[in-house]
Amino acid sequence: MVLKSIKSWLTAGPNYKVRPWGLYWRSHTLFITATIAIGLFADLFLYGLVVPVLPFLLQNRIGIPIDEIQTHVSGILAAYAASCVVFSPFAGYIADRTESRRQPYLWSLVALFIATAMLYVAQTETVLVLARILQGLSAVIVWTIGLALCLETVGPKNLGTAIGSIFSFMGFASLIAPVVGGIVYEKVGYIGIFIISIAVITLDFIMRLFVIEKKIAHRYDPDIIDPLLNLQHDDETEPLLGADNKSRFLIPPDQPMIIQKIPVLYCMNNSRLATAMLVAFVQAMLLGSFDATIPTEAQSLFGYSSLEAGLLFIPLGACDLILGPIAGILTDRYGVKPVATLGYVSLAPILIALRAINTNTQDQLILYFCLLGLCGIGLAAIGAPSVVEAGDVVNKYHKANPEMFGETGPYAQLYGLNSMIYAAGLAIGPFLAGGLRDWIGYGNMNAVLGVICALTALASYVYLGGKPRWIQKLMDKRTSSQDEE
Repeated sequence: MVLKSIKSWLTAGPNYKVRPWGLYWRSHTLFITATIAIGLFADLFLYGLVVPVLPFLLQNRIGIPIDEIQTHVSGILAAYAASCVVFSPFAGYIADRTESRRQPYLWSLVALFIATAMLYVAQTETVLVLARILQGLSAVIVWTIGLALCLETVGPKNLGTAIGSIFSFMGFASLIAPVVGGIVYEKVGYIGIFIISIAVITLDFIMRLFVIEKKIAHRYDPDIIDPLLNLQHDDETEPLLGADNKSRFLIPPDQPMIIQKIPVLYCMNNSRLATAMLVAFVQAMLLGSFDATIPTEAQSLFGYSSLEAGLLFIPLGACDLILGPIAGILTDRYGVKPVATLGYVSLAPILIALRAINTNTQDQLILYFCLLGLCGIGLAAIGAPSVVEAGDVVNKYHKANPEMFGETGPYAQLYGLNSMIYAAGLAIGPFLAGGLRDWIGYGNMNAVLGVICALTALASYVYLGGKPRWIQKLMDKRTSSQDEE
């Protein structure tokens, strides 16, 4: 009895009778957001920690021939992403059917710890692949539950700012992980990487253990506001959907069983949501391409070690770290369309300019650093719009169809789907970039990525946030002409 009371006092027990210790700060928006950021930071940090090490690990420990390293690196990186693709739908479906996000959020760390241990002891490529698959399972839960918890914590109106800040922290992980991995591997060996990984997992575990969701805290203290409950009350006095707009988001009855179980799949018919997923996919594909090709290009063109290869990620991540929160604020203020469009428009010529990097000279190295930094600016802009747009569209479907989506909505399902799309980009990116690099060279590979960014910018301009007024007017004029005929 005493132990149960202590457990409830510490962890927010199921009977809601014993007020947990530190309820206010443990359910504070800043602490919950920081916990989500740390969870996603840990995921990307442990993912990127071994990126500059993999070519040397495969060559020195496993004995892969140097001319086959690129293919094997791409395969191992893709195993992580493929795992995310497979497990994402299940994670979202289960998370929306659990009372609390906290339990699966904690259990995901078990998979992450096992994966870290396997990476440390791996003597074969098979073990490395299995470790990355487990790491992907953990990442799916962190991504799916973390983003759903973020929406439930800050509410839709502040989601862009929160996501921009969180993605900036993720960018920081992408920035320092390869650098730390390269330095530690060169100076200490793989034992150092293992120790750092365990330290990050421990910090992540402590923060996840203490967090209390807003909706749980609200049951102990009604003064602690649940943003989603607040949003439902706001609908009575400030409806966001007019009668005409609401009809566009109504889901017809008698849907197939899979739509009834996973209603967010129906929402994918919406061009705005589909484009938001495309934006996330291309962003992840770019990151996967950078992770797979920068270390190998640094090794083959500049003769870099793992440490020096890791340092090349600094200009790429530094701009993302600094500008991510600003991009989130701009997304909340001006909308998703201009931010995403400008982000992808800026990336296209910069990636094409990477064709100029083809000789081992000091000038070329400086140019490479500068171009990677400019890529970081574009990456900072394209992170928040996808998540914000997806949340906004599904929120409209939720308001129009409350009986189908339930009280809290299918937000974990949505971000599970988002995680699957993002992971598919991470999986395809290394293979696409690695294959193109081997076939047409590093510079031409980046030119292809630049064209993809240009096409994504066009799609973002046309569909994100709704069609531009001039396009809508043309469509209305064409419709009226057909009606007259």
